[in-house]
Amino acid sequence: MYVLDTYARIEYFSNGENSARIADLLESREELFTPTIVLAEAKRKLIRELSKDRKAVLADMLRFMKTRSLIVDLNWVIAEKVAEIVDTTLPDKSNFGLADAIVLATARTLGAKVVTGDEHFKGLKDVVFIK
Repeated sequence: MYVLDTYARIEYFSNGENSARIADLLESREELFTPTIVLAEAKRKLIRELSKDRKAVLADMLRFMKTRSLIVDLNWVIAEKVAEIVDTTLPDKSNFGLADAIVLATARTLGAKVVTGDEHFKGLKDVVFIK
C-alpha cells in the first residue's frame, strides 16, 4: 500500500526523470491512496505551471488521480496523528509543513508507505524516496 504525495504526482504528470518508477507503481496492482490535500496541491501547481494550451488536460490528469487511487479525506484520526507527528516525531524537522504531515499521517494511519522525492521526507521510515 502506498500514498502518493504531490511530488510523486507532479513528477509523473511532467514526465520527470523518475516518472517511470511512478508509472510502474501506477500500473501495478498495489493499493494506492491520495490524501485530499495532494489533490489540492497538485491542482494548484498544475494551474500555475501548465501553459494555456495544456490546461485542457488538467481535468484528465485530476480524473486519473481520482480513478487510480482511493481518495482519503482528512478525518479526526488522521488530524490527531498529524499533531503527534509534528510535535513529537519530527522535532528536528521544523520546515516540515502541515501538508507534508497530513500525507505522512495518512500513510501511517493506513499502514502504507509514502512515495515521494520531497527532501522533507528524506530519511524517514515508511517512505519510498524516488530521487
